Amino acid sequence: MADTEWGSLHEHLFRHEAGRMTAALTRLFGTHNLALAEDVVQDAFARALDVWKFSGPPPNPAAWLMTTARNRALDIIRRERTARTFAPELSRLLESEWTASVVVDEAFSADVVLAEQLRLMFSCCAPALDEPVQVALILNILCGFGAAEIAAAFLVGRAAVEKRIARGKKVLARAERLFDLSDADVATRLSAVHRAIYLLFNEGYHGAFAAAPVRTELCDEAMRLAALLRAHDATRTTGTLALSAVMALHAARLPARLDDAGELLSFWEQDRSRWNRDLIEQGRALLDESARGDVVTTYHLEAAIAAIHAKATTAADTDWNAIVTLYDTLLSIAPSAVIALNRAIAVAQRDGPDAGIAAILAIAEPAQLEAYPFLAAALGELERRRGDEASAAAHYARAVQLARNGAERRFLEQRRRGG
Repeated sequence: MADTEWGSLHEHLFRHEAGRMTAALTRLFGTHNLALAEDVVQDAFARALDVWKFSGPPPNPAAWLMTTARNRALDIIRRERTARTFAPELSRLLESEWTASVVVDEAFSADVVLAEQLRLMFSCCAPALDEPVQVALILNILCGFGAAEIAAAFLVGRAAVEKRIARGKKVLARAERLFDLSDADVATRLSAVHRAIYLLFNEGYHGAFAAAPVRTELCDEAMRLAALLRAHDATRTTGTLALSAVMALHAARLPARLDDAGELLSFWEQDRSRWNRDLIEQGRALLDESARGDVVTTYHLEAAIAAIHAKATTAADTDWNAIVTLYDTLLSIAPSAVIALNRAIAVAQRDGPDAGIAAILAIAEPAQLEAYPFLAAALGELERRRGDEASAAAHYARAVQLARNGAERRFLEQRRRGG
């Protein structure tokens, strides 16, 4: 197996399996031993690197990793149960040689792992932590994100993210046991869980950090975590349904986001016949179900915008007036420079490039977009549309300079050349 293929397999497995393994191990060890759980996960992957490079991956790599972690956990419990405390609710069972093996097997069973991932997500959202810390913890512990990737997703410095993760893990360790989903505190923690899943999906859809222009495995993982929320009565809220709708409707476009050479295509260039109709229908159904409640979240509005795009056969057929109206509502409940930029682009489609440029110049917090390449790209496109090639070239040059990875740079270079 070539090094690049091996690296891709390792990253893919880490994204999918690290969170599952950590959840199972934390159930056994307790949150105060989170570092131990993470060490066991790292050991399992290190062993995979050593063994598979010579023998090749087994038929079921995920099961191999889980079995390796399970065996390592049982070995630790047998060796350290007199010197270390583990999960309080399981401590008596782990003291016995016979029951310890049964408890460990149960912890690694598929149904229990799913439930423990939910509990671990909510444990990361302790009220003592600010939401950015909560989200960073979920992305790090359950989704395998490193500090640099989280920093790119949050548009903050890596050192700040590292501090957030360290602080969050200290608070989590003091809890000793995972959060109980029957607790009345579920509702107050759910927004941070939603935010983490949303950021995970965005990183896959158009991430700032990775060299790959689209990472469908991250989108799939975010949708899987949302499905976990929908499967539990306490977390199947209208907000959860709306978030799921957003992701389904955007994931429907993934097959059309790249050209035959694997390069990014703009939204306007996509072949809409390649959009996944099953995901569009799933997204619409989830949006309809989410609308039965009294609460309107940002996810409802974003899903409604995506549904309008999904309905249109071409950009010209799109109901841009409805989209601008939805963006107005979205801005009123969640002011954001990025949302304001998206609204300005919709205004340009409805009213022309002059109106779009005016809307961009009126953005309330333009400093938030100083390092965002698609602000300059939008200005370049609109200047080109109104015939000012010199201004368009200057804006595109700025966009290329700000590109956050090679895929973005190549895309923006093509746009700069008029492609």
